[in-house]
Amino acid sequence: MMVVKFLLCGLLCLVFASIIAPIVLWFCKRLKASQSILHYVDKHASKEGTPTMGGLVFLLTLIFASCFLFEYSTFLAWFALAVTFCYALLGFLDDFLKVHFHHNEGLRPYQKIVGQVGIAVIVAVFVYLSGRTSISFFSWSFDLGWGVIPLVMLVLVATANSVNLTDGLDGLAGGVSFVYILSFGVILASLGSDEMSNLAMLCFGLCGGLAGFLMFNCFPAKIFMGDTGSLALGGFIGVVAVLSGLELLLPIMGVMFVLSALSDIIQVLHYKRTKHRIFLMAPLHHHFEQKGVHENRIVTVYIIITMAVCLAVLAVWFAVVI
Repeated sequence: MMVVKFLLCGLLCLVFASIIAPIVLWFCKRLKASQSILHYVDKHASKEGTPTMGGLVFLLTLIFASCFLFEYSTFLAWFALAVTFCYALLGFLDDFLKVHFHHNEGLRPYQKIVGQVGIAVIVAVFVYLSGRTSISFFSWSFDLGWGVIPLVMLVLVATANSVNLTDGLDGLAGGVSFVYILSFGVILASLGSDEMSNLAMLCFGLCGGLAGFLMFNCFPAKIFMGDTGSLALGGFIGVVAVLSGLELLLPIMGVMFVLSALSDIIQVLHYKRTKHRIFLMAPLHHHFEQKGVHENRIVTVYIIITMAVCLAVLAVWFAVVI
């Protein structure tokens, strides 16, 4: 019965997202909420003026998915929704400034970090006060005590920025996130507890929303998710991981998010030290694009690698844990 409800939630959310996506697209066009392309991303010059803030599609779908939550033990699910929309609001402010001033610089980097850290502090304190001080890695569990606070903060801030950095090609962040969230939802559903089942329900609902959004975001994209969507996705992925105590699975299943962040960090640090670049452009997907690889191929490879890693994790999970 629960499996049927999970599937029903995902399918109905897909239908809902498919209906509202054209409305969001029309609305963004009317508001002239279009994306400005950085001058050095020359291969994306033709995308100048593409509507942004398309993350509203799967954010509205996530609200719709909350209608499918079980009537009992819904607090963690609502908390996860609240955190997701806090990150979405931060991203919306960034997108709004870009659109209003017609350039690609919204909030200053320190303003973004302050906002992200502020949200992460609230989540970390909540997790600690709720008594959840241990983290799990398959069948192993480790009690961190108060150390769970800095870990939760690191996970949330790192995940939000990693997903944001991955959002650089049509369908990339949405496609990779779809595979990750679907796989993580299966893991949460297998735990059997009421709270985890509700978090799993949100995962399946969000996957339906992402699928509907990707119909308009795949190459050539008719709309971008913007920071409204990418920060929300990162916030959702991070908060679900910390609320379930499965933070250690995140960097494995989200390996392509990790590569995006690491390539950007390595590029910046190496350039500051030597004034030379390791990659033609960072994050990594832009390096491959500069090498002449079509963005469709890059997106496909990223999704396939994520799928392979997630399937491997699921195989070990059901063999060792369940």
